Amino acid sequence: MIGIGTLVNAVVIIIGSLVGLLFQRGLKERYKEIIMQAIALAVMVLGLKGVLEGLMNTEDGAMLETLIIMIGSLAIGSLLGEWANIDLRLNKMANYIEKKIGKVGNFAEGFVKASLVYCVGAMAIVGALEDGLQQNPSILITKSVLDGITAIIFTSTLGIGVLFSFIPVLIYQGSITLLAGILEDFLTYTVIEQMSIVGNILIFAIGITLLEIKSIKLSNMLPAIFMPFIYYLIKLLIF
Repeated sequence: MIGIGTLVNAVVIIIGSLVGLLFQRGLKERYKEIIMQAIALAVMVLGLKGVLEGLMNTEDGAMLETLIIMIGSLAIGSLLGEWANIDLRLNKMANYIEKKIGKVGNFAEGFVKASLVYCVGAMAIVGALEDGLQQNPSILITKSVLDGITAIIFTSTLGIGVLFSFIPVLIYQGSITLLAGILEDFLTYTVIEQMSIVGNILIFAIGITLLEIKSIKLSNMLPAIFMPFIYYLIKLLIF
């Protein structure tokens, strides 16, 4: 069944968040802080690892083009995201949900940060594409296990907002899965690899944000992930 991977992912996030809520009350602030710092460092390493692997897998002679696409995707995608103000829309969604369930801590922070961690990165992109193209949810099932563990830790530190991050996951990964079949002919290995590289850069940037080194509107950078696909589509149509 197409989309089962995303459904499992969403359910596991909910379960992990509910478990995390059990630990939240008994966790002192200083413990929450050190846990978030540890997660941030792990996220940065995973992002950097993904970027380096993507660059090393680049075919001989294509490194310059890869770097140009990477930089161009980040720049153009960020401009588009800023224009669409995705960050504001995510926060509005968080505020809407919070009004429905009642004010509980810093709901928006947990919702937005968790949504970014779960939606950005190679596993979300490649897993959703493989689920749509081959009806193989194995990557998303593996991602679900990781997301479930992260949800426990995130919820214990950031609160119940993390639980509702399953909504963007359903929308984001579900959309990629559904569109994969339609766009199959254009989703070459190179395109997917380029998208993964950009996604892993944003994963690294999430770690910077979690460490509070610099506040980055990462939500507004999400369109950058899809810019390599747009580039290759335009290139195919022109040449």
